[in-house]
Amino acid sequence: MGKLSILYPYQDSVTYSPIPDESWHDTGMDAVCGKLTALKNEQVLIRQVMINLTDDPRVASFRAEVFDDIISHPAITKRLMKLLDHIKMLNDYGAVRRYSDDAAGVWDLLHRLDEMGDYIRSVEEIHDCLKDDTLKSEGLIRLREDIGKIYDDGDFGELKKDVEALRADTRNLCSATVGINLNERFEAVSFGLISVNSKPFYGASVIRNFASALMRRDNLKDGTEWNDDYGFHPSTQPSSGGIAASADRMVRMRNPLIALTMAPAPNNDGTTEIPRQIDNSATLMLSATCRKLREVLSRHVNISIRDISDLIPEMLYYVRWAEWIEKNREKGYVFSKPVTDLSGNTGMRARGFYNLKLIQTEPAENIVRNDLDFDDSGMVYILTGANRGGKTTVTQAVGQLFIMAQGGIHVPAEQFTYTPADAIYTHFPADEDKTLDLGRLGEECRRFKEMYSACTASSLMLLNETFSTTSFEEGYYIACDAVRAIIAKKTRTIYNTHMHKLATDLCGADHPGIRSLIVKSEGNRRSFRIALEPPEGRSLADDIARKYGVTYDMLTGGRED
Repeated sequence: MGKLSILYPYQDSVTYSPIPDESWHDTGMDAVCGKLTALKNEQVLIRQVMINLTDDPRVASFRAEVFDDIISHPAITKRLMKLLDHIKMLNDYGAVRRYSDDAAGVWDLLHRLDEMGDYIRSVEEIHDCLKDDTLKSEGLIRLREDIGKIYDDGDFGELKKDVEALRADTRNLCSATVGINLNERFEAVSFGLISVNSKPFYGASVIRNFASALMRRDNLKDGTEWNDDYGFHPSTQPSSGGIAASADRMVRMRNPLIALTMAPAPNNDGTTEIPRQIDNSATLMLSATCRKLREVLSRHVNISIRDISDLIPEMLYYVRWAEWIEKNREKGYVFSKPVTDLSGNTGMRARGFYNLKLIQTEPAENIVRNDLDFDDSGMVYILTGANRGGKTTVTQAVGQLFIMAQGGIHVPAEQFTYTPADAIYTHFPADEDKTLDLGRLGEECRRFKEMYSACTASSLMLLNETFSTTSFEEGYYIACDAVRAIIAKKTRTIYNTHMHKLATDLCGADHPGIRSLIVKSEGNRRSFRIALEPPEGRSLADDIARKYGVTYDMLTGGRED
């Protein structure tokens, strides 16, 4: 049986490549991920899953089905998380995963036996939990089948029988008798394990205690022979120091079987050595029981819980997204299950999509949702519009759709059908400290050349004001060649820019596949709605000039010099 996974199917035939850190940041996914959980280790886990992409559509479809099951069955998910978390604790901190070597004492062996019993119960409960016939995803159905194989495996059945039989045997280990040797000052000088018993000690009867009080004489015994009539007087108020306190702490720390072998009395509270010392003695006394324990645990040493415990981070990934999406659905934000296009065409059809970052700033009813397609008629979009009109927001949103969909998560859209990308490249304005050597334009050109060399027809490229750090003429000249090169590769691209002339000159019959996309303006108001239209160009500039009163007539009051 291969490694269990609900995130990484087809492990023999699928490879993953990480998207650049800049792409994760530029699409705003770092800010979104920070809202899912406050725990840094969980944020790292979620990021690690989502930045590693494969364009194999089977993986995206597999994950989307698993997530849909998880978000549709919260009760099952909660129960599974609890069980898997228990198994992971056994794996990380338990004794099951350690070998049953000859040096293991009775205490360690009995704890391993208990943990084996916990493992058996957990597998049985996971098997029962996944019986729900409303689960539809290949991932959870496959997990159910794999857990079923473990459950039905002959070794697992034998383990269960052996553990039950051993537990029946070891239930008779109920108490240990400890002897304490004293010096003439009534100080403890050594301890010794006298016996391991099949019955627990009980407090003396009321009548015996009453009789002892009346007789008022010391019960000093002659000799060291064991007498079954010895009374047991438990200490209910242990002293704060000395041997009584040490023994009390020892019993509370460890299994009562772990008493004291013959050894010097502890100085400076050396009780940490006591359990180890007595364990050796108890192991010798219970040699037949220990031998049987070692035989059983050695026979089942290959029963591993690691594969099952490794499901914890995978389940956690889905659960954190499910919690966050359900919380925002209740507020009115729209999410939908992404549909993977298995036809082999490279494209996208998005209806009613929006940027996830708007959830932090806008009520659901105020968010403007947009439509966009990647297909043969439009593979490269030159997006123009007013400053602060939403160009960057739309560009980021397209990247978010792909990252979330390929991670299997419901996307911020009414409908989303797509072909997975093998990589996502972003080219947003560089920080000033990264441009000292080459200058801003030189840095932009270097980064674009690296991106273009790496991208393929299966990639997604998001350009934000690229080549805008120089004069219009220089930027326009470089951008024209860059866009023509992109369409030659048929890489899905959104290029948002203030260079309206770029869209005017490249969008047309001479350059099929390049289309003009604008952020519409409604008078002096930004609509944040995109449309497949020619750039507004001078008309937009006129609107802005009129808004701020900088037309010739408005500045001069209609007078001419």
